[in-house]
Amino acid sequence: MADSPFETVPAAGGPAFAQLLLSSHLTLTGRPLCLPHWASLQEAAYWLYAEAPFGLLAHGTGPDPKFFYANRTAQRCFGYPWEEFVGMPSRLSASSHRQEDRDTFVRSVSEHGFADGYDGLRRTRSGEEFWIRDVTMWDLADPAGDGQGQAAVFRDWSPPVRPR
Repeated sequence: MADSPFETVPAAGGPAFAQLLLSSHLTLTGRPLCLPHWASLQEAAYWLYAEAPFGLLAHGTGPDPKFFYANRTAQRCFGYPWEEFVGMPSRLSASSHRQEDRDTFVRSVSEHGFADGYDGLRRTRSGEEFWIRDVTMWDLADPAGDGQGQAAVFRDWSPPVRPR
């Protein structure tokens, strides 16, 4: 058992990543990802990973980016544990017949730094489909301006259903 609840946050989602998420979102969108109510970045990292009432995902750079972060809300929605989510190409999270919508949204983020208001059909580990709504996606850039990937937050989602 962990001595501290913060030890339950995977290393990839630690304080430095919380800072990257929060500062990139604020810089690009002009608004905070959420209202801060923590005393340290370690507490922020824990809250974003374990307690946030929204799904939060991040994927890397490259032609076929792979997830390197998924908070517990996202893990529950998609049905993947951390160990399976991380490393999975992010394109596999979308239903195959909705790939073009997803790709268009991702391109818009790449061109403008962020985009919001997206609704998309997603696929769970078991093959069920569900909608994510009110999605904001933004570029992750370190203080030097180097791109570290993209993050997405979804604040609403539907229950999963078997595709027809």
